[in-house]
This record gives sequence, C-alpha cells and structure tokens, in this order.
Amino acid sequence: MTPAEAQERLLALGFSAEDAERLFLHFDDAETRGKLGHGYSRIEWLETLPDIDPGARPERVLTESGYERWHGRGALGYLTLSAIVDSQLADPPTHARVVAAERCFPTGMLGHYVRRLAEGGLVAALTATSPARLGHPDGGPKLAGTNPLALGIPSSRGEPVVVDVSMGQVTWGDVIAGHANEEDLVPFGGEHAHKAFALALGLQALVDSLLLEPGFGAVLLVARPDADPVPAFREHAHGLRLPGDR
Repeated sequence: MTPAEAQERLLALGFSAEDAERLFLHFDDAETRGKLGHGYSRIEWLETLPDIDPGARPERVLTESGYERWHGRGALGYLTLSAIVDSQLADPPTHARVVAAERCFPTGMLGHYVRRLAEGGLVAALTATSPARLGHPDGGPKLAGTNPLALGIPSSRGEPVVVDVSMGQVTWGDVIAGHANEEDLVPFGGEHAHKAFALALGLQALVDSLLLEPGFGAVLLVARPDADPVPAFREHAHGLRLPGDR
C-alpha cells in the first residue's frame, strides 16, 4: 500500500480530512520505523470492523489540578490519544498530570504519542490495555493484554529517547500483518517470562483501577522535566543506537 492509497482508504472509511490525516501520520510513522504491524496493515484491519463511527469525537469529561479524565465517545483510540496529546501540548501541567482515558481502543503504537510529547518538551509515560491475549507462563486462560509501556524523554540536543515495549513476545499487530501466529503471542522472556507477565498484569490492573466503565483504556503521566539527561546518555553511548532512534 502506498502512502497516497493509505490516505485515500482512510477518507473512504468516512473520516474527515483532519482525522484521516491524524490516522495516516500514525500509521505512516509506524510503517517508516519498521513497525509494520502498526502501519498500513491496520488500515486493512479497520476496513473489516463493522462498527466504526468516523464522526465520533472524544471528550474531556473531568479536569482537576493534576488529573484529567477523557472518554472516547465512540472514537477510535488513535484519535482519542491524539486529542489528549494535543491538549497536553496546548496546556502543559505546572508540574505533572495524570490522564485516564476510558473507551480508548485501539491505540496502536504508543511510542508515537510519547514522541510527540517529548518533542514538545514534556516527559511522558503511557500504557493502554487490550483484549486478554497473554496467559500465565504456567498455562491457563488468557489473563492480560499485551499492555505496552511507552516512555518519552525530551532532549535539548538531538532526538528524544522513546521506549515502547509490549509485554508480548510478538505484538497483536504482528499477527494482524501476518508476520506471526497467534500461538506466538506469549509473554516475552523465555524462562523469565514471569517478569513480562507480571508487568502486563500490573499495567492491566493500573489502568482498570482508574476507569469508571468496564472496557479498554489508557493512562498517561505527563510532566515538565527538571533535568536534561538525554544528551549525556548519548555522549556516554558513543554513537550506539538508543531506544526510539531510527
């Protein structure tokens, strides 16, 4: 799929030009970074979903000092998180803010959102839940989503550091794109898979504990940095690729 075709197919789904562009930027970012499971293949997946509402708009339903709550209101999670990022960049916290997003799915490549925040000068940590796809390493039912954790750290010189790690050995996007089989979707780590499973379950419980309604959601921590560690990390790494670098 070419970039032009990707944009045309998003418009054909009924999204406004602005929302289609937001979605395209997300999928294109994933595609160009080699995250094909979160790239253009997701457009083909969206085309198979029967209940997309391209006119839905997320809503900020609660604003307090240091805390916000958003509701997807039927919008794709991609667009909900994009709206949240726009809001944080337009009105950054004095020090730090926690944002809980309900009915926020699918969310895609979480590194895309924390990178935008880091490029805007903010520290960010983001996680999101998904259908239960990871089981206990000892067997049994699926108990947690792949529940990625993304961290964005700004830099006064060069690119920010962006960490985006799924708790699965592969991602659901890899399965959708045909790069992996569903049976490959287990906690990463081999004989140490209990560590990834523990993180997945902990992140699941963290998000679920901040939602008023059952369903999938996301939790974002955004803060103004008080220090600038990334340039020193890069100097110490002597040119080695750091997380998030192309």
